[in-house]
Amino acid sequence: MDTLPPAAPRQRRRGLGAWLALAFSLLTVVLTLLLVQVVERSSTEQVKDSIGHSLAELARQTADKLDRGMAERYREVSLMARRRDLRDPGVKLAERRQILADMRETYGYYDWIGLARLDGRVEVEARGLLEGADVSSRPWFKNALQGVHVGDVHEAVKLAKLLPGENGEPRRFVDVAFPYTDLPGKTAGVLGVHLSWQWARDVERSIIAPVQARGRVQALIVSQAGVVLLGPPGLQGEKIDMESLRLAQQKRTGYRVEQWPDGVSYLVGYGATVGRGMYPGLGWTVLVRQDVEDAYAPVRRLREKALWSGAALAVLFSLAGVLVARRITRPLGALAASAERLGRGEAVQLVPNPKDYFEVQALSGTLNHLVTDLVRKQTELRDLNATLEQRVEDRTRELERALASVQASEQRINAIVEAAQDAYIAVDQRGMVLDWNGAAERMFGWRRQDAVGWPLSELVLPERYRTSMDHALRAFRQTGHLAMLEQRLERVVIDRQGREFTIEMTANLAGQGEDAFFSVFLHDISERKRVEQMKNEFVSTVSHELRTPLTSIQASLAMLADGMAGELPPDAARLITIASQSSERLVRMVNDLLDIQKIEAGHMQFTHTAQPLLPVAERALAAMEGHARQAGVLLRRDWDAGAAQLAASIDPDRMEQVLTNLLSNGIKFTPGGRSVTLGLTQTPGKVRLTVRDEGPGIAPEFQKRLFQRFAQADGADSRTRGGTGLGLAISKAIIEEHGGSISFSTGPERGTRFVVELPAAHPG
Repeated sequence: MDTLPPAAPRQRRRGLGAWLALAFSLLTVVLTLLLVQVVERSSTEQVKDSIGHSLAELARQTADKLDRGMAERYREVSLMARRRDLRDPGVKLAERRQILADMRETYGYYDWIGLARLDGRVEVEARGLLEGADVSSRPWFKNALQGVHVGDVHEAVKLAKLLPGENGEPRRFVDVAFPYTDLPGKTAGVLGVHLSWQWARDVERSIIAPVQARGRVQALIVSQAGVVLLGPPGLQGEKIDMESLRLAQQKRTGYRVEQWPDGVSYLVGYGATVGRGMYPGLGWTVLVRQDVEDAYAPVRRLREKALWSGAALAVLFSLAGVLVARRITRPLGALAASAERLGRGEAVQLVPNPKDYFEVQALSGTLNHLVTDLVRKQTELRDLNATLEQRVEDRTRELERALASVQASEQRINAIVEAAQDAYIAVDQRGMVLDWNGAAERMFGWRRQDAVGWPLSELVLPERYRTSMDHALRAFRQTGHLAMLEQRLERVVIDRQGREFTIEMTANLAGQGEDAFFSVFLHDISERKRVEQMKNEFVSTVSHELRTPLTSIQASLAMLADGMAGELPPDAARLITIASQSSERLVRMVNDLLDIQKIEAGHMQFTHTAQPLLPVAERALAAMEGHARQAGVLLRRDWDAGAAQLAASIDPDRMEQVLTNLLSNGIKFTPGGRSVTLGLTQTPGKVRLTVRDEGPGIAPEFQKRLFQRFAQADGADSRTRGGTGLGLAISKAIIEEHGGSISFSTGPERGTRFVVELPAAHPG
């Protein structure tokens, strides 16, 4: 084994034992913190739920006790108003006063109880207070006569000077009053009671006092208007607007945590009075609240205990970690020392201690195998170095040959591109020119060194087309799709002098990924377009020039056939008929030539209107009726039941032209005695027109070019029937302009069926 240089002195670094001890300590601390969090969260929810339900129960009990107390007073005063000895005018006032005084003694919260006549004068009172005073304007008196027998909390008015305050506060009453009648049953006055509001405070204390030992709990009694009738000094008499109050006013019972205007968060239980028996209730709500900090004090104490316990556990586990780490790292340290000696070049055989744990023994054996393997590989490496230079030389020659082959291929491709008759342009995905052959230089006037690296759109496209090309390239970079690829397209371009001309181009994508580029070939077709324009102008001119004399000839022949020149000899009449039919055929041929020329030039005019198709079909049948009669062919109709409602957005004249073309073809190829059928049906979202004949069918070799211009069957049978071969081409162009489609099916001796489908519409 090769001798290695002596190792540099090692710096003292933290060992595995220290890391294990630290890991034990950190793990204990983390687990303690997690446990405290879980316990605190769980305890907080439990405490919140427990105290919240308790506060809600206190609120419910207080509200119920208020309801029961008020119901008792309501019933008691109602019965008192029906006592005979109070209603009998024969009973002396002193006796009635004593009766009222006895009743006041039975319930000490009656601050005032007396009888007032219908004129509002107090006739008698338990202690003689306000006797003779006029109380007709007081709400309790007026409301009792109107059937309202209980009034909400209010401060003393007439009694304010006669009765002392309570605990330094002005006296407040709850009024209960009922009308009383004389012995014959006629209303004689009102029995009124002022119930001291101290009664409600005593009710609140009786409920809240037993739980005060568990924390500071405060009860609030709130009126229907949201005014605190009874509560802490800072809130009594104030109007509050809390969510707990709104929930209680909805007759709910529960609890919630909310922040009050004093900035303190409270756990609030809520409940509402609902009345009892005959007592209708005053809409009071009861809120019982406790400071959240006070309520959660047990949780904080539990968290502190958990933290101290966790700290103690962390110390214990750290000590245990140190002991365990020493036991684990002692054999590993021995292995590390042996490995270090091996690193210094000493021939050391690692012999594990039988008392070591299994992993250390396995590691020792593995290290022994690695040392043996290392010596073997060093030997192989020396042998490999001896042959490496020869391998590098051989590989270099192979790469040189491959490079020469690639360069030769590139030269051949460049030669082909330069020799091409068409202009060739290579463009990257951003639209920048990568290559530009000589034909492109001649076509556009830009030299290669001027064009390469420049945006293609700025070199060859008119200004109006550049934005659309930029959008197309941006869409290709996002989606990887470009509609113009692998298609032969015509485009308008400009040369260096700004002259516009027409080219025919094909574009393909070469390469893959980010290195892919567009390979574009362009052919100047401006001369061909000029010749086509001349041809179209010639056809248009000739057709227009033929139309006028043909129309005159046709009209003259028709007049002769109708007898304007007198009765003609049979031979002359037959010749006139032949000439008239021939002139009609010439007119149709000229009209077809004009239509196909308009379609090619894009000048065919269409007026689309949503309308029913049935009248159009009927007019087409009527127009072809005479032609069918001459040929001995029967025209049939095949309408759906709701055909009158079928509509599409069409130009009626052009659609009638399509149907007459199809019917004319059907009549032409149908033997006498048979029929041609025009159908009108509906399919999902479309309207379908069909023309079915009973002729011999279309020859297979003619089917592929059926819709081409000037296409006619080659058989003699076809030639005897005449025709321009433009009708189906014109019909197909009209149908496609309407957004529809035309197709056919045919077979030997079973006739031909043409199908026209148009988008359905609602009639205007």
